[in-house]
Amino acid sequence: MEDKKTTRFTDFEGKTSFGMSVFNLGNAIMGSGILGLSYAMANTGVVLFLVLLTVVAVLSSYSIHLLLKSSGIVGIRAYEQLGQRAFGTPGKMAAGIAITLQNIGAMSSYLYIVKYEFPLVIQAFLGIDKPSGEWYLNGNYLVIMVSISVILPLALMKQLGYLGYTSGFSLTCMVFFLISVCTVILYSCRPPPVAVLFYFFQTAYTIPILAFAFVCHPEVLPIYTELKNPTKQRMQHVSNISIVVMYTMYFLAALFGYLTFYGEVESELLHTYSRLDPYDTLILCVRLAVLTAVTLTVPIVLFPVRRAIQQLFFPNKTFYWPRHIAIAFTLLTLINMLVIFAPNILGIFGIIGATSAPCLIFIFPAVFYIRIVPEEEEPMRSTPKILAACFAGIGFLFMIMSLSFILIDWTSGSSKASSGH
Repeated sequence: MEDKKTTRFTDFEGKTSFGMSVFNLGNAIMGSGILGLSYAMANTGVVLFLVLLTVVAVLSSYSIHLLLKSSGIVGIRAYEQLGQRAFGTPGKMAAGIAITLQNIGAMSSYLYIVKYEFPLVIQAFLGIDKPSGEWYLNGNYLVIMVSISVILPLALMKQLGYLGYTSGFSLTCMVFFLISVCTVILYSCRPPPVAVLFYFFQTAYTIPILAFAFVCHPEVLPIYTELKNPTKQRMQHVSNISIVVMYTMYFLAALFGYLTFYGEVESELLHTYSRLDPYDTLILCVRLAVLTAVTLTVPIVLFPVRRAIQQLFFPNKTFYWPRHIAIAFTLLTLINMLVIFAPNILGIFGIIGATSAPCLIFIFPAVFYIRIVPEEEEPMRSTPKILAACFAGIGFLFMIMSLSFILIDWTSGSSKASSGH
């Protein structure tokens, strides 16, 4: 009995199929970012948008390659443990904190969509022109009900692979959204502006929107852990397929959304479509599909946060149902409180996204790779490690640019407020 090997997280025998893993990772990539891509295209033009989107997709795939290579060398499939292997406890804490902040911000943004869009959908379906304080049109009540009835039961699943079916349904909803976006263009037969293909930046948030369109790195290693017959090549195929599918959907959704409204497209695409006809059946179905998709994405994003907390505070503990449930319930309670009681926390989310996202996408995978891969296999001056160092530099550049854009936006907003605008 003393010699019997104890089953731990790092050597868990995965049972999730290849297809379900693609669904889970694709759902983690998709999120609500697709709603802002038409706005980004309106500020870059079609050609520059396509170039930037392609660059980001390639960089994201390369970043996943670095994570998988590092995990394969040390036999570890947990982001936080890679940080510990590379830099000890500080590396583990940095990775865990970054994952927690990034994913809490993402989940909060999804529930904000539920809070503000769900009442409008119900109001439109019931034909209520002037609400008079009905409880079922209160976004705070609705977000709590959705969290308890849908998100919490899914978040209590023991393994991430079980969510493959809901992820597939979520992606189906986003495909319906994409088809509808391509169809709604028939409503608006407007002449295109001169600068459809080429344009200049007119918003500071264009680059961050595009740069973080493929954020899924906290979910990569947990999905890799539960993959059936896991190998680096097999998981890289899962990642590449997910990225290619999302790349195609991103571009088509951005293109047709932009061609429908051109320069009048808003930063949140659903609001723009509401201007056509808020009671149109197709528009209502689209909004309901997006609500369903973002709701089903929350449990996928919650799993890495719970795993990060587990690695930080209970690293040597085996699976324990009360702890598993308590962490999920506490996280959902915290996120609901943020969404309900903090009506304007976009600045906080902006800072979190501008710091944790570049770390998780660019900086951590590169520096972990440089530290973990032994010099006997790849010297410090070898091409792979030089590329990894350049990749980390890109991450620092994105972080500086994003923080600068947010500070500029805050400064301009303060100036407008002080001048009475």
